[in-house]
Amino acid sequence: MSRWTVVLAGGIGSRFWPLSTPSRPKQLLPLVTGEPLLADAVARVTPITPLDRVLILTNETLVPAVAKLFPALPKANIVAEPRAGGTAAALVWAAHEIARRDGPDAVMVSVHADWAVADADGFRAALTRGADVAEQHQVLVTVGVVPTRADPGFGYIQPGRELQPGVQKVARFVEKPDTIRAGEMMRSGYLWNSGIFVWRVGDFLDDVRRLTPEIAPALHAYSHDIRAFFGAVTPVSVDVGVLERSDRVVVLPGDFGWDDIGTWSSLKRVRPVDRNGNVAHGSLHAVDAKNNVVHAAGSSVVLYGVSNLVVVIENGTVLITTTDRATDLKTLMEALPPAVRDRV
Repeated sequence: MSRWTVVLAGGIGSRFWPLSTPSRPKQLLPLVTGEPLLADAVARVTPITPLDRVLILTNETLVPAVAKLFPALPKANIVAEPRAGGTAAALVWAAHEIARRDGPDAVMVSVHADWAVADADGFRAALTRGADVAEQHQVLVTVGVVPTRADPGFGYIQPGRELQPGVQKVARFVEKPDTIRAGEMMRSGYLWNSGIFVWRVGDFLDDVRRLTPEIAPALHAYSHDIRAFFGAVTPVSVDVGVLERSDRVVVLPGDFGWDDIGTWSSLKRVRPVDRNGNVAHGSLHAVDAKNNVVHAAGSSVVLYGVSNLVVVIENGTVLITTTDRATDLKTLMEALPPAVRDRV
């Protein structure tokens, strides 16, 4: 059967300010390797999905930058979202587009552009297995990542009864818990809700029409007008709008060094560190300094006797915060005057 990959690449990545901007959000930045995150994401899937069957969903303003990054990608495969409508609307339109081009039996794999994956072969093997399960059982598949830490920043999945060896029905989804509860769930066999989904597009759209009133009427009324469709939907996540309401969602575990690149502090988990746990892009001289994150291309940073700091220098703007507070840069940006916030 035919298989496609959808890469979600919207948003502006405000938690990587001042490096990320509306015209150059985090998915277009080389935060893990020497290539932009989006380029890494596409390179991971093209060994199992031809480039002409890769759809990239992004903001309207980013279409030229995405097209420049992938000159061989058909222009029709860059889908411009006219406004933010939540992941349910984005994936519904992608599934609808794939069904229009290739029929309802085509399998759609959904991934995000802002991930780090240590074991790309293992990642692709999990996607391929998910596609096999989706085709065989007509189910909606999610790949739950085996947790490596009690992280309150992720949602969790409780596996239920076994569908086949290594594949279980989803008993429930759990929104981001506190650290204590996350540890309890990790020890009880819960998996991280990674946002990796695989399904036949017809099965997914059937569930949307049956279960998702936030989206279904807009799809019926505006199936040939993406702007009108996004204007008519009620924003909702695919987890809440579809998966938590469906009785045919299954999970298979994945263990391939997956991580979400969500904040400056997350770079300590996915980039090389020195013997004191410091991560640096640019020139760093660290003396009695531990577990810091520095991004200062073209500048020299000296740290002495400090720990757990984030230091970013970009176009004359210097950000200094802690790794803990770096998770909440949206609040900082709302408090900054536009002359400071937007100068980069």
